[in-house]
Amino acid sequence: MTDAAPPADTNADPSATGGQPPAGPGFRIVAQYVKDLSFENPRAPDSLRVDGKPAIDLGVEMNAQGRKDGLFEVDLRLTVKASTDAMTVFNIELLYGGLFALQGVAEQDIEPLLLIECPRYLFPFAREIIARATSDGGFYPPFMLDPIDFAGIYVARQQQIARGPAETGQA
Repeated sequence: MTDAAPPADTNADPSATGGQPPAGPGFRIVAQYVKDLSFENPRAPDSLRVDGKPAIDLGVEMNAQGRKDGLFEVDLRLTVKASTDAMTVFNIELLYGGLFALQGVAEQDIEPLLLIECPRYLFPFAREIIARATSDGGFYPPFMLDPIDFAGIYVARQQQIARGPAETGQA
């Protein structure tokens, strides 16, 4: 492997498009990875025999940041707590990340792309990790997250920011 600098006009991987640069704006997934995973089944084996469906408390957070190498790191944090009146059935915390390369994306479109579209691509893999963790924890059927409306979360977040701290109760 050499440390030669790439040609000046290489914003895209030509091998991914048959030797042709992409026709328009887009992104490429460079890597996906588990940054942090925690699964707790504190009342096992009693938690495996719960009557009825436990209450589910779901938390979703998306964060993105640029890197010095021109790539963008997107984190999808999912927290799931299943509980009954009598006990915590299970707790899962997953921080799943992706590294993305953007090509030809307008400045005003970067944030929505990173916080809506990139998490949409990460979600099925994160969902599978959570399902596998609950299955490995003894739960049958495994817990399957419903699809998440990342656009709705993004819009709600933007509206909250526009209202400012005075209206949201923050100081």
